[in-house]
Amino acid sequence: MKNRVNPKEADNIIKALEGGVVPRRGIQHLLVGRNEEVQEIISILESITQGGSDIRFWIGDFGSGKSFMLRTIESIAVQKNFVVSTVDLTPTRRFYSSDGKAKSLYNEIINNIVIQTSQDGNAINTIIEEWINRIITNISERDNIPINQLLMIENKKIVENEILNITSCFKSVGLSYELGQAISKYYEGIAEDNKVLKLKALRWIRGDIDTRTESKRELGIERIINDDNWYDAIKNLAELFSDIGYSGFVVNFDEAVNLYKLPMAQTRERNYEKILNIFNECKSNTARGLFINFGATRKTIFDEHRGMSSYGALKGRLGSDGNLNSRLINTNKTALLLKPLTVEEIYTLLDNLNSIYNIHYRKNISMTTENIQIYMEEQLNRPGAAEFLTPRAVIKDYLEVLDLIRQNPDEEIESIVYGKFGKEPMPVTKDEANKDDDIEVL
Repeated sequence: MKNRVNPKEADNIIKALEGGVVPRRGIQHLLVGRNEEVQEIISILESITQGGSDIRFWIGDFGSGKSFMLRTIESIAVQKNFVVSTVDLTPTRRFYSSDGKAKSLYNEIINNIVIQTSQDGNAINTIIEEWINRIITNISERDNIPINQLLMIENKKIVENEILNITSCFKSVGLSYELGQAISKYYEGIAEDNKVLKLKALRWIRGDIDTRTESKRELGIERIINDDNWYDAIKNLAELFSDIGYSGFVVNFDEAVNLYKLPMAQTRERNYEKILNIFNECKSNTARGLFINFGATRKTIFDEHRGMSSYGALKGRLGSDGNLNSRLINTNKTALLLKPLTVEEIYTLLDNLNSIYNIHYRKNISMTTENIQIYMEEQLNRPGAAEFLTPRAVIKDYLEVLDLIRQNPDEEIESIVYGKFGKEPMPVTKDEANKDDDIEVL
């Protein structure tokens, strides 16, 4: 492997893959066959750093690598000093609703925020304190006021006015003034050593305050983040993060198929209308410092009855399904199909996985080219492999083979591989976790 995997990364990778999920850390060690896509991501991130915005749809069927691509984007963006949040769309998290589901999506975005120095989520309070410290330092240098005095309650007006002046000048007005008020209250909590006030301010920023009455009573803020304005808050935060010194804000939405599965046509249309609004603002740079990504199935994007293409304006922007099947590479497209890995790329992936497994278990299992070739031939010869075999299943089974080799050191590797599949290999069937075609029932 090009870069040595440290034991903590190996532990995270193996545990995640054994559970059938994408690891959050160390994902770069599994990245093969996506060089063009990675270069496109890096190019987009560079434009976001300059104040631009963009949006991409990563398309593939269940187990094809959509979640892996979103985690790859997260990993690259975090390394380049972006604020990143990756969330799953669910029946209770949507882009449009009138019963709290859109605000629930916003809340999940905020809770999942990661930065380079805090990659376990819930980094929003760290970011807010960074910005307050930066403002205090700037005031101290500009007005020649000692920092310790600016942290005293007698001088809170000086700091609060500076916070409000900056947020009120954001390109995306939205909730910028109210966001400034909430951050001012957080600063006041710092100055007074009032943890309860800091928590209340943080609750407003997270979208945890449900009524304007509570917001007015507890913080003196007239408006709250709700189903109607949550995206305005996202745009305001993107500008805030850029002002602090971060490169921008990357938000990844996985499992977009849950929008396709909504049973009511009007509900789907309202959600697609919101996505169209986000699309237009990201493509026109109306939003500043924002990069939005979707992980979606073909049906979610191109089905003209239930998918995003059922909404005329989105259909024109996303193109047609047929254009995706070209063998030519064009990563500049907004809707990108994740091509299957080649045989050589699969070999490289499994070989890398072997090395990571050895680091995790402190073993020296050596799968030769021939061993891996036998393994892949056995997988591909199973009935139903052409239709249902996914990279996720190949990786999970490969780890099971390595487990058998590790725990049965006296057995020949070749016999273990053949034994895994048997003389009459079990057919590959649709994964039980594959709910892509299931329609939500009221």
